[in-house]
Amino acid sequence: MLKQFLPDQHAKSIFEITPEVLKEKGIKGIITDLDNTLVEWDRPNATPRLIKWFEEMKHSNVKITIVSNNNEDRVRSFSDPLNIPFIPAARKPLGRAFNRALMEMGLAKEETVVIGDQLLTDVLGGNRSGFRTILVVPVAQTDGFITRFNRKVERQILNWFRKKGMIQWED
Repeated sequence: MLKQFLPDQHAKSIFEITPEVLKEKGIKGIITDLDNTLVEWDRPNATPRLIKWFEEMKHSNVKITIVSNNNEDRVRSFSDPLNIPFIPAARKPLGRAFNRALMEMGLAKEETVVIGDQLLTDVLGGNRSGFRTILVVPVAQTDGFITRFNRKVERQILNWFRKKGMIQWED
């Protein structure tokens, strides 16, 4: 059961994930979380570095869809200026939004990766839906109330994986 929380890969930030690395693995699409994955949960817009990352992905024909549990106003105000498709109020870890994003991108699961900063929403949802998953270190050190609770549970799960030798990285 706990293996559903184990990501396929770990990255210190979204910027470690390059089009070249994705293409080597046959990845043509990214389903990504927004808050604390791409930018801090309280930052309204993309940073210049993130805009450049999106442009590199687009130039390399890697499709991106933002799938967020946040409300439509938050996700739309971030995504629209970048012209990036999005699905708000996703109810992750439920699989419906992941599958909708996949259908809208016109890709197969094997060609798509789910990227996020939370085990209990992004990794669990991606794994349960049959995607490859990448866990990134949260951009911000602060979280909303529900996420703070999730982080405590995540630390326990990650510690169990470390004790079992299933992960090697440090947070």
